[in-house]
Amino acid sequence: MPNVSSASAELDALEQRIVDHLFELQPSYAVGLGLHRYDGLVPDLSRGATESWTVRADALLGQLSRLDEAGLSDARRIDHFLLRLLLESPLFDLREAEDLDRNPMAYVGSVGLTPYLVREYAPVEDRVRAIVRILEQVPKILDDGRRRLRTPLPRPFVELALAIGSGLSPHFAEAEPFAARAGLVPAFSAARATAEARVREFLEWLRQDCLPRSTPDFALGPHRYQRLLFVREGIEAPIEEMRRAGAADLARNQARLDEIARAEAASVPDLLQRLNRDHPVAADVLTTARAFVDETRNFVRDRDLVTIPEPAVCRVEETPVWGRALSTASMNPPGPFDSGPTDGIYYVTPVDPAWSPVQQEEWLRSFNRSLLRNITVHEVFPGHYLQFLHFHRTAGSLVRKVYLSPSFVEGWAHYAEQLAIEQGLHREDHAAEIAQIHDALLRDCRLLVSVGLHTGGMELAEATRLFEREAHFEHLPAEREAIRGTFNPEYFCYTLGKLAILNARSRFLSDRFAGSLKRFHDALLGFGCPPIGLLDSLLAGPAPS
Repeated sequence: MPNVSSASAELDALEQRIVDHLFELQPSYAVGLGLHRYDGLVPDLSRGATESWTVRADALLGQLSRLDEAGLSDARRIDHFLLRLLLESPLFDLREAEDLDRNPMAYVGSVGLTPYLVREYAPVEDRVRAIVRILEQVPKILDDGRRRLRTPLPRPFVELALAIGSGLSPHFAEAEPFAARAGLVPAFSAARATAEARVREFLEWLRQDCLPRSTPDFALGPHRYQRLLFVREGIEAPIEEMRRAGAADLARNQARLDEIARAEAASVPDLLQRLNRDHPVAADVLTTARAFVDETRNFVRDRDLVTIPEPAVCRVEETPVWGRALSTASMNPPGPFDSGPTDGIYYVTPVDPAWSPVQQEEWLRSFNRSLLRNITVHEVFPGHYLQFLHFHRTAGSLVRKVYLSPSFVEGWAHYAEQLAIEQGLHREDHAAEIAQIHDALLRDCRLLVSVGLHTGGMELAEATRLFEREAHFEHLPAEREAIRGTFNPEYFCYTLGKLAILNARSRFLSDRFAGSLKRFHDALLGFGCPPIGLLDSLLAGPAPS
């Protein structure tokens, strides 16, 4: 018989080594999870360092494969698989996707100060010193990028790297008042000046040398795309199966929107224009968002949809200046290892007073009340903030506290939008449902475009037309969504994750959870954020009492 205690002890030790090894490559990920012993650290992205990292990752995978799984409990066998993915995922990025060799975003996007600015988890002096250490390492990060990146680079990658890089100086400036609070302005200013100078040099190199020689060749291809599905989500089903499921969800959402239009004797564009006209004035955007936080929290509680772990405090704040070009709204939740307050920060991007009246009105129309309510469901209750409150308190293993599946995280929040409509949120008219369906059409098209661009030879112009035709987008936002698919094929995660949760609900709700949505949702969120390929295995275990 297998030695259960020996195999379990071996996995315990291996689990810690694997997690430590991952954080050597991704220290900012550890900081985001609340592990602040990694504050101020950045990865060594030089070729020699990452090649050494991959060799040691291979050795850890070898040890993992030789461990006798028969000596593990069912739960630890699942953890064994998660540890495998935890290594294979970054190995895919380094070896197969070749991110550090073909994507300059990997370098300009690796410099983030946000975790140190937004949460009072440690004395301000300690957090400013961490910021200074990061800024001091910016020149090496960008030098490694210039040495590693192989031209010609994919044009969309270069263009977005330029956009991200142009926001770094305002991002660094956000920390200046923070440094003043700590009395560390001289050290901060010196590090900032050097970092900003090197960023300008790097961006000039991208603009003058890389952009003119860039190429439209960005696609992963079918083989690498299939591997991406496995290493991120544990999915081995064929790509075509995912595409068909996305197309079916698109058709279902379109049919329901058409049904509403017929009931209201209006066209679909008329319905959407009606939503756009009902928006708050610029001064009331954040106030409206705060009201929706309260409304959606009360809705979840009154419908008894899922446990709300207390304390559950979510602040609504303006998106920091440096983040406004890439975000309309977002959630900064507590990490599973955070020991301080569990407040959520719901960022909403305000109107820029420098915009023309026409631009301001366009922005406000994109923040119409129905859409802002749907965004709040997605970001706060019962979406991301509630999800991460559960993640914070989960008693799972180390790897389950570390593993973050994009499709589970975004899938839950997207599922929450549909759940809210199913349960009657703002039932007095169709406005809330129209907004929810409009967002669902966008996510359906993202899945189809992701598959098309990376495995089917779809052109950007064709992808743009698909967003225009099927999701009812204007040309410019449709084009931006299409371009996003070139460098972010994983934006399939919203629809893929939502459909996985809906499928699991249809299979397990009645037999395992006696029809109780609350018990089903609590069990689901109690798993952490696992790859959606494991949902059936996790839910097939004994149902919680």
